[in-house]
Amino acid sequence: MRTVGVEEELLLVDPDSGEPKALSAAVLARAAHDDPGQDVFEKELFGQMLEFATHPRSEMAALGAEIVRCREEAARHAGEIGCSVAALATSPLPVSPSISMNERYQWMAERYGIAAQEQLVCGCHVHVSVESDEEGVAVVDRLRPWLAVLCALSANSPFWQGRDTGYAAYRSRVWGRWPSAGPTELFGSAERYHRRVADMVATGVILDEAMVYFDARPSARYPTVEIRVADVCLRADTAVLVAALTRALVETAAREWRAGRPPLDHSVSVLRLAAWQAARSGLDQELLDPATMRPRPAAAVVRSLLEHLGDVLVESGDAPLVEGAVAELLSRGNGAREQRLLMERTGSLRDLVAECVRRTQGE
Repeated sequence: MRTVGVEEELLLVDPDSGEPKALSAAVLARAAHDDPGQDVFEKELFGQMLEFATHPRSEMAALGAEIVRCREEAARHAGEIGCSVAALATSPLPVSPSISMNERYQWMAERYGIAAQEQLVCGCHVHVSVESDEEGVAVVDRLRPWLAVLCALSANSPFWQGRDTGYAAYRSRVWGRWPSAGPTELFGSAERYHRRVADMVATGVILDEAMVYFDARPSARYPTVEIRVADVCLRADTAVLVAALTRALVETAAREWRAGRPPLDHSVSVLRLAAWQAARSGLDQELLDPATMRPRPAAAVVRSLLEHLGDVLVESGDAPLVEGAVAELLSRGNGAREQRLLMERTGSLRDLVAECVRRTQGE
């Protein structure tokens, strides 16, 4: 059974106004004071963000429990210094982001200018264990057509600087401003992958290998593949669904590689269109079918994903969880739809954020 770990980036907000607050340093200090040995929470690019990482888990129930616990702990530490945490991939309210003070982040701010200043976005990164570097690259090659579907399922960023963007996952459009972000061509081997990364670093446009922001990449730190397309999910159960689907995608891709099945040879140009479509409409309209790259209703594309992963989901025991979570998500809507419904009901972005704070905690 492959292990899975999740990194979530949360937004720190004022409990009264809903506006993001640059208090991550204070929250981290409080966490260190309350639990001197903690290694869960980390600083991010902006002071308005707080990141946590789970431990690698084999069972989805255990992973879900840890995500809930980390969110609760983040809320407790934040509450002790007068702010709240919200699992929002972008701030609905206007904000002037404050870049954290360290040498790396200051270099990024100077190098990329306004593109860096506008990167206050919160994602969900999923790490799935792989057996070797070669397997990891083979998996990355075979994941490519399906990643847009994960973006659509997790979409949770319809608002930006006080306005409805018309997108379900606008975070991905902002994230795409990094010069190394987005879908990749086929690599074919670990040697070719690492040569490509070395060539990118050698240009001087990015600082180092850690700034290779591909949608999916072999981790430079862990024996995992890291999938980076998902918005941070409003509800913890959606994050567990994304993690379960991602593990199944990795296992299915690895089996295809071992069986000698080549990856689908979609061009990066078409993959970019699939990613744009997923970001634009989420689950509410059409997505591009991963096999044909032609438009189909989103629910039909999601069903194709479940069929693609069927054997692995059954063998892992995750099929009931995934099928139930997908049915609920298609009925209830992803975070983007929930945010828009809240806005229709309340007419207030402040009230929308307050309700999202509660839903972050499962209330």
